[in-house]
Amino acid sequence: MHKLLARIALALAVALPALSFAGTPVNINKADAATIAKSLDGIGQSKADAIVAWRDANGPFKSADDLTQIKGIGKSTLERNRASILLADTASTADAAAAKTDTPAKKAKRTSKKPAAGAAAGE
Repeated sequence: MHKLLARIALALAVALPALSFAGTPVNINKADAATIAKSLDGIGQSKADAIVAWRDANGPFKSADDLTQIKGIGKSTLERNRASILLADTASTADAAAAKTDTPAKKAKRTSKKPAAGAAAGE
């Protein structure tokens, strides 16, 4: 029983710190290098500078996968940070979604029923 508890404690001790590596969401198309470096795990100041330089030279990132074109950023770094990498501000994305839902719904086709002959005559 003690061995089982020790194994569970060891597994938790190993797993919990790994969960804390999740980054802070950041718009890589607008953030400065310091913000990117603080927000993404495994991205220091020099890689953040390279992200901003790539963006300045090539225009905005179209996909998070574009980050792998930067030296020192591989698939594992990308996957570790994928949930934190934004390509647009969340407010503008929410506004765009709201604008789509504000459009009126299509009206359903009405089926016209002709009144019965007796009902039309007032009977």
